[in-house]
Amino acid sequence: MDVEQAKKRIDELRELIEYHNYRYYVLDDPEITDAEFDALMRELMALEEQWPELVTPDSPSQRVGGKPREGFATIRHVVPMLSLANVFDAGELAEFGRRVEAALQGREVAYVVELKVDGLAVSIQYEDGVFARGATRGDGEIGEDISPNLKTIRTIPLRLRHPVPGLLEVRGEVFMSKESFARLNERREEAGQPLFANPRNAAAGSLRQLDPKVTAHRQLDIYVYGVGYHEGTAPETHAKVLAWLAELGFHVNEHIRRFTSLNEALAYCEEWEEKRFELPYAIDGMVIKVDSLAQQEQLGATLKSPRWAVAYKFPAEQAETTVEDIIIRVGRTGVLTPTALLTPVSLAGTTVSKASLHNEDIIRERDIRIGDRVIVHKAGEVIPEIVRSLPEKRSGGEIVFRMPDICPVCGTGVVRLEGEAARRCPNIACPARLRENLLHFVSRNGMDIMGAGPALIDQLLEREMVRDVADLYRLTVEDLASLERMGEKSARKIHEAIAGSKENDLWRLIFGLGIRHVGEKAAKTLASRFLSLERLMEASIEELTAIPEIGPKIAESVTEFFSRVQNRRVIARLIEAGVNTRRQAPAEARDLPLSDKTFVLTGTLTEMTRQEAMEVIESLGGKVASSVSKKTDFVVAGENPGSKLQKARELGVKVLDENEFKQLIANH
Repeated sequence: MDVEQAKKRIDELRELIEYHNYRYYVLDDPEITDAEFDALMRELMALEEQWPELVTPDSPSQRVGGKPREGFATIRHVVPMLSLANVFDAGELAEFGRRVEAALQGREVAYVVELKVDGLAVSIQYEDGVFARGATRGDGEIGEDISPNLKTIRTIPLRLRHPVPGLLEVRGEVFMSKESFARLNERREEAGQPLFANPRNAAAGSLRQLDPKVTAHRQLDIYVYGVGYHEGTAPETHAKVLAWLAELGFHVNEHIRRFTSLNEALAYCEEWEEKRFELPYAIDGMVIKVDSLAQQEQLGATLKSPRWAVAYKFPAEQAETTVEDIIIRVGRTGVLTPTALLTPVSLAGTTVSKASLHNEDIIRERDIRIGDRVIVHKAGEVIPEIVRSLPEKRSGGEIVFRMPDICPVCGTGVVRLEGEAARRCPNIACPARLRENLLHFVSRNGMDIMGAGPALIDQLLEREMVRDVADLYRLTVEDLASLERMGEKSARKIHEAIAGSKENDLWRLIFGLGIRHVGEKAAKTLASRFLSLERLMEASIEELTAIPEIGPKIAESVTEFFSRVQNRRVIARLIEAGVNTRRQAPAEARDLPLSDKTFVLTGTLTEMTRQEAMEVIESLGGKVASSVSKKTDFVVAGENPGSKLQKARELGVKVLDENEFKQLIANH
C-alpha cells in the first residue's frame, strides 16, 4: 500500500467511524456491533501508526489525548458567554414576559423552552467544519482551554456532517448522567477519596483534569443549546438553529418545545418540575428563550445577562426525617462507611430510608446523632444525603455516634492512614473483602490463573470452599468438578493452572496480595530490591523509602499490611502450599537464552497479545523496548506494522515476522 492508497483508506475509515459514532452516541441507534466498530478503529490506528504524516486533529483516533498537560491555557470567546437571570415562580416569569413585550412594542412573541441541564457550560469553535478548540465559560470573556478533554466526549463531532465554511462557535452544557455519577462516587468512596457533591461538580471536575485519559473514563455527555458566533448565514429562529445543529451532528436535547404564549411555556415548566426525576440526568430548571433571532438582537443584554432569555429554577426538594440508627458497611476495599437508617420519607420521586454518611469527619462536622431530626435531599437527584441536623429539635436522648475500632465483620482492628478520611479493615481474609481480593489475586496481572473468573469465584464462596486466597491451593480436581457447569476436563485444567501459578515470579505474588497503593510497577520494584517476600515483610519504612520509586504512602501501606497477624497467617499458608516467594537472582538471568537481547514489537500478532509476547521475551532473559535504535537486536513485525518497521530497515536491524518469532522462542 502506497501513501495515496493509505490516505484514501484512512479517509474512508474516518468517515465510517464518525458515522457510527453519531448513530451510537447521538441517535442511540447503532447499525454495527461493538466488535465491528473496534475493528474499524484498530485498522485506522494501525494505518496512522504506519503513516504518521497522515494523522489530522479531527481523526477519531485523537479523541483520547496523550500526555497530561502542566496547566490550562486560555481562550477568548468570540462573543461573551453571558449567564442567565433566574426566576423562581409564575409571577416572576410573567414579569419577564411583560418586559419582553414592552421592549418589542406589543409585537407577537414566540418562546422556546428547554431543559436546564445541570452541568458545565462550554464553547466549541469549528474552523471550516473541523473541531479547532473548546473552552469553559470562565469569566464570560475568557475561558480555560479544555480542547483535549472535550475531544474525548463521543457526542461532540470532530468534523461536522455538512460543510460549514469559516468560523462557527457553538455553546453547550457538558454533563454526567445520574448512573455515571453514582458509579464514580461509589469508586471514590471505596478508595477513600472525597466525593463529588452533585453531577455538575463531577462534570466540571472531570473536564478540568490535566490528563485527558481521566476525562475519557468519566463518561461525559453534552447537549448543544445554541450558536455563539457564525460567519455565515444562520437560520432566523432559535428553534431552526437547534434543528440545524442537529443536522450538523450535534447532540441536541429532544425535549425542546416552541410556544406562542408564555402561559403555555409556564405550563411546560410546571410539567417538568414533576417529571424531572424520571430523566437519566439531572436538571435544575427550565430555560425560556425568545425564538426570533431578530427580536433577540433588538432586546439585547445587560452586562451580565441576555434580556431575551431567563432560567426558571426549580426549588430544591428536601424533606425532614429522623435518624433511627447509624450502621457500618464494609466495602470491597475494606473501607468502613457509616450509613444512616432513616424513618422512610418521600423525596425526589422515591422513598428514602437510608443515607450514606461517607466518613466520621462528615458526621462530626454536621453534628449528626442517632435520634436527630435531619434535613435530607438527593445529591444530583441520585444519592440520598443528610444536609444538616436540627439541634433545636433535640429531646436530650440523642446518641453521639462513634466509629468502631474493630471491623464489624471480622473483628480485626481498623486503621486510618495519615491524610485519609476513611477507616479501613486491613484483613485480606475479611469476608466483606474476600470476593474482590480473590478476583484480584487470580487476575492476569496477579497470579494469572486461567479459568478462575467471577463465576468460579462466586461458586467457591457460595459453597464456602475458600476463606482466603491460600485456600485456592487446597482445592482438588474433585472439588472443582463438583461445581455447576464444570466438567472434569475443565476442572483439571483449572487445577493445573492453580498449581502452575505456584512457580510465578515474586512480583506477581506481591501484586496479587492486593497491598494498597502497590501496583504492578511497584510490585516489580519491590521484588527486584528485596528478592524474597520474607525479606520484604521485615523491611522498615526507611528501607522502603530509600528506593527512588517508592514514596512514603506506598512504604506506609506495605509496612502496615505486613504488620497484621491475619495477613501473615494467610502468607504462611501460601508458603505451606508451595507458592514461590523468591525472585530469580539477577545472575541467573544472564544464563537465559535471550539475555542481553533487545526486542521491539510493532503491528498486531494473530496468535498472542503484545503483553503475552513481552512476557515470553522477558521470561527468556530478553528486554522489550518501545522504540527502535542501533542497540535493538530484533523487531517483531505483526500485521499492519507501524513506522518502527521502516526505522528497523533503515538501521539494518533484523526483522522477524510472527512465524519467525514463534520459531525463535520455540528453539529456546
